[in-house]
Amino acid sequence: MSRNNLRAAGAKCGALILLGALSACSGNQVADIPPQKWQDVEVRVESRPSPPRTGMNEFLVMTTGERGRPVYDLIVSLRTDDHDEWKQAIQDGQVGVYRRAAEVAPGIRSTLQVQIRRNDVESTLRFPLNF
Repeated sequence: MSRNNLRAAGAKCGALILLGALSACSGNQVADIPPQKWQDVEVRVESRPSPPRTGMNEFLVMTTGERGRPVYDLIVSLRTDDHDEWKQAIQDGQVGVYRRAAEVAPGIRSTLQVQIRRNDVESTLRFPLNF
C-alpha cells in the first residue's frame, strides 16, 4: 500500500473515531415517556430537545398498529394546558409520525395532552413530561 493510501485510511479511521466520540458525548437523551394504547394503536411521544425544556419544544407522536405497522389515518392534536386550544399536528408522510411544537413549563404545562381522532371516535391521552 502506498503512503498516500495509508494516510487516507488513517484519516477515515480517525474521522470515524471522532464521530463516535462526539455522538457518545452529545447529551441527547431520550426522555422516558411510556407509550399508551388507544383502540388498536400504540401511541409513543418523543420531544425535541429530549428531555423537554421550559419553552417551545417539538413533539413527535408516533402511532403503530398490528405488527408495528404505522397508523396514518388519524387526526392528532396537541396542547399542554386545559385552557389552550388544540393545535393539529402535521403528519410526516404515511409513516405514522405526527409533529407539532407546544409550550412546556413546570407545573400546569408539564403534561402533554394528545387528542386522537379516527372517523367519529375521539379520545385524549395524557403524557407526563420529565424535565
